[in-house]
Amino acid sequence: MMTSTTTDGARAARAAGSRTVAGAAHRLDEMIARLAGGPGDPTHQRLAPRHWLRATGTGQGPALVELLGEGPDVRVRAWGPGGSWVLDQAPRLLGCHDDPSGFGALAARSPVLAAAHAAHRWLRIGATDNLAEALAPAVIEQKVTGPEALGGLHRIVVRHGRVPPLPAGPLGAPAARMRVPPSAREWCRVPSFEFTRAGVDARRAGALRAAMSRCASLDRALTRADDGDGRSVLLQAVPGIGPWTAARVLQRAWGDPDAWSVGDFHVPRLMAVALTGARGGDEDAERALAPYRPHRYRVELLLAPATAPADRRGARLGLPGHVPGIDPGARRSSCGRPSRGRW
Repeated sequence: MMTSTTTDGARAARAAGSRTVAGAAHRLDEMIARLAGGPGDPTHQRLAPRHWLRATGTGQGPALVELLGEGPDVRVRAWGPGGSWVLDQAPRLLGCHDDPSGFGALAARSPVLAAAHAAHRWLRIGATDNLAEALAPAVIEQKVTGPEALGGLHRIVVRHGRVPPLPAGPLGAPAARMRVPPSAREWCRVPSFEFTRAGVDARRAGALRAAMSRCASLDRALTRADDGDGRSVLLQAVPGIGPWTAARVLQRAWGDPDAWSVGDFHVPRLMAVALTGARGGDEDAERALAPYRPHRYRVELLLAPATAPADRRGARLGLPGHVPGIDPGARRSSCGRPSRGRW
């Protein structure tokens, strides 16, 4: 049985308006896919190539966003109380604030990176400007397999999120299956047994509550911080948040081009292989990436997809069969999906 909040916004909502973001259509699919937690994510739906729905929360209330590529541009439409905020924020979501100037000279240090940069000069890093929606997946994804983390997150969002404002017409049906992620306050009210049913252990549930309970003050402090390093320090002052989780939050909420995935199961090894030709760990990757500040996450986005197919030698780790809500069949099919990063 779903909570009563899931009925909010079930009536047809008036459109808040629309706007066009110039020149962003060619990167739309990749950028929104980075935010979406796989095909079962109740907060995002890909309706067609370059056509997405996104359900989100704002300080003004929930919103449903349609992002549609039209030629080289993206038409953004929004519904609900948070629609005006979403429209104003859309250029940042689509990476228009991201400035890669100077990166070409840095990329020339490595032939592999230079080639990847030349092939993907359109790459940009978007920002959601939404701390709570970045914290939840980052904390739940700590130290577990990808399917386990995403399955647990989706289960909780479906049960405790809200139905987004529904547009009239053909978008209403797919939108009705979506959910706006719980707010920071709503995350704090999720019962412990719901986390257990979703396969989220007590340590991660406690870390998530600790972060969400101070989300508003933390958001203000992060906004005042001078740079990504300062924001990372502030985030790691919250119990249960370490470098990996902080980086994930900065990647999503701030679009930080330097917040590389330190401590990840895969990424340090991939960065070491791509930049030095030798397998290595966190320290090796740190040294290899140091010359590319303040663009280390940009380097990761360019090199990890190209390097991963040639370096699939990680330990094979399946889903735990004893966790409530985890399908044993999914455990068998998930072999080879290694665990996520550290704290």
